Amino acid sequence: MTLTVETARRMVAAAMAHGRDNGMQPLSVVVLDAGGHPLVFERAEGGSPGRFELARGKAYGCLMLGMSGSVLSRRAEAQPHFVQAMNGAFDGRFVAVQGGALIRDAAGAVIGALGVTGDSSENDAAAAVAGIEAAGLVAEA
Repeated sequence: MTLTVETARRMVAAAMAHGRDNGMQPLSVVVLDAGGHPLVFERAEGGSPGRFELARGKAYGCLMLGMSGSVLSRRAEAQPHFVQAMNGAFDGRFVAVQGGALIRDAAGAVIGALGVTGDSSENDAAAAVAGIEAAGLVAEA
């Protein structure tokens, strides 16, 4: 299965709605395809201008290493040198905190990643899951 722009738009809309419905700070959401290329990005009014890079970094790290944001976050705490090495390998585009999630199809194949930033890392991760699941896909946050 290939991730389409239409599906990515549905995920972004659902993640943003989750944030609004739960009283979160203004969220920014990006969906990357399986190659790490942005398909859709949205920044809520009031979100700071640097949010694209943060959302993309969360999703990109998950996608490039095949790990959820929660796993990357724990790994960053346990092995800070690992995160430094990955940031070097990926030209600083790697953000190892919650809020990034792998997008899997029904067969379990990774077809992309979604990154959310703007609130706490835990809330960002919840919004990522809500966005992915709203599109009928499997989230690994």
